[in-house]
Amino acid sequence: MISKLDKILKHRLALPLPGKDAQFRMAHAERKLNLARYKVPADAKWGSVMILLYEEEERVKIPLILRPDNTGIHSGQVALPGGRFEPADENLINTALRETKEEIGVDSDRIKLIGKLTELYIPPSNFLVYPHIGMLKGRPLFIPDRKEVVKVIPLDLELLMDERRVHEKEIRLSNGLGIVTPYFNVNGYTVWGATAMILSEFKSVLYEVGW
Repeated sequence: MISKLDKILKHRLALPLPGKDAQFRMAHAERKLNLARYKVPADAKWGSVMILLYEEEERVKIPLILRPDNTGIHSGQVALPGGRFEPADENLINTALRETKEEIGVDSDRIKLIGKLTELYIPPSNFLVYPHIGMLKGRPLFIPDRKEVVKVIPLDLELLMDERRVHEKEIRLSNGLGIVTPYFNVNGYTVWGATAMILSEFKSVLYEVGW
C-alpha cells in the first residue's frame, strides 16, 4: 500500500502544488487576512517540519506530536515533528531530518524523502516553515524526547480524508484572546493553526492522486 503511494506522491509533488488556497481552508479569519495582505518579514526565522508516512497494520499513518505546556507560544499544541533551522544544518531538509530524530527518535537513514509542500509563514512566532514529506523504511518505533514531546499521536490518512473530522470552535490563545478556527479532530485531539493548514494542503494532494 505505502509503496504505491510513494510512486504517485513523488510524481504529483514534482508538479505545481495546491498552495495557499488549500492551506487557507484550515485557517481562521484573522490569519487569512494577515497572510493575504502582508509579506513575510525579512527577519523571519526559518524552520522545517516532517510529514513522515509509515505503514502499520495495513494502514498508512503520520506521526503527530503533542507538545508540553512549557514550550512558549505553541505550548500544548499538536504539531508535526520539526523545528528551527540551525547553522550546522546543511539545508532545510537536514533540519527536518534532525528534528525528527531529536523529537521522535527516527534516524535519518530510515527516511526516504519524496517531496515537499508550500512554505507557510506563522505570524505569532515569526517562523517561515518549510514542510517536507518522507516515508519511513520498515516498522515504526518512535522514541519521543520527553522534554519536547508528551506523546506521539498517530494520524491515519483515512481519518485525515474524512470531512466529518473537520469542525470549528473557539480556541483560547496564549495571550488570552479567543479565536474561532477550523480544526481536525484526531482521536480527540484538536489539530489547528499552522499544522492544520499544512495538513490541509497535503490532504488536497492526496485527493488529487485518488487516495
